[in-house]
Amino acid sequence: MNVKTVRYGTDQAAREFTESLRETGFAVITHHPISAELIKETFAEWGRFFASDSKFQYTFDPSKQAGYFPFRSENAKDSGKKDLKEFYHYYSARSELPEGVRRFTPELFGKMSALGAELLSWIEQNTPAEVLRKFSMPLSEMIRGSQDTLLRPIHYPPLTGIEEEGAVRAAAHEDINLITLLPAATAPGLQVKDMAGNWHDVPCDIGTIVINSGDMLREASGGYYPSTTHRVVNPRGPDAKLPRYSMPLFLHARQEVRLSDRYTAGAYLQQRLREIGLLAK
Repeated sequence: MNVKTVRYGTDQAAREFTESLRETGFAVITHHPISAELIKETFAEWGRFFASDSKFQYTFDPSKQAGYFPFRSENAKDSGKKDLKEFYHYYSARSELPEGVRRFTPELFGKMSALGAELLSWIEQNTPAEVLRKFSMPLSEMIRGSQDTLLRPIHYPPLTGIEEEGAVRAAAHEDINLITLLPAATAPGLQVKDMAGNWHDVPCDIGTIVINSGDMLREASGGYYPSTTHRVVNPRGPDAKLPRYSMPLFLHARQEVRLSDRYTAGAYLQQRLREIGLLAK
């Protein structure tokens, strides 16, 4: 599976990035403008948050989908087993952060959002005219002022050996949103599925950001851009005793944006949240 590694800042970056999304649903960006130190410090403050019992003071509000989601809160669509993770939902436009994670997280949110908007403009520049006509507006305008763009710091605790049979850190799924930006996680485990059903490891080299297209981009483009299935597998051997942290940013269109004749972004999001167990049916 040819997921391209694209060097940010080169003349061919936008074209190569869009080609990789079109062919695989994924791309890896290097030499991007977000500092490794900022990412490292943000991981550190969330590591302290998840290690503290004070996290339970911030348990999520189902009506807002913001706050702390305890271990085994979420399942992948069509999966009967809960994922082996805990996480926090931070929406810059409509939620607050716990006191211990306010130093670096807002800056990272802002810089990743700006990079995401630039990447959406790359897609627009390299999408055929007949596909562009399907978009109700330019992709970079779909996210402008969105209150649903989400940073999700995730903690996958060390495995205990007594997990439910078949439960994994993140079962096979596709993302709901337009595109996802994922700074390199603290440990491997992310895999992507090709068209033949084979799984491939996605690199997590420090300094890289993994990008993938989601269901909303697939819907808006009439299927031109895929929403590729991916998962986070359980480690084996000594690595099973180590935690894993990741921080995906999910770029969402505003709720009123029409993705297609079938869905607005808001209606689509509500449907998917019910399917993954985060919203009552």
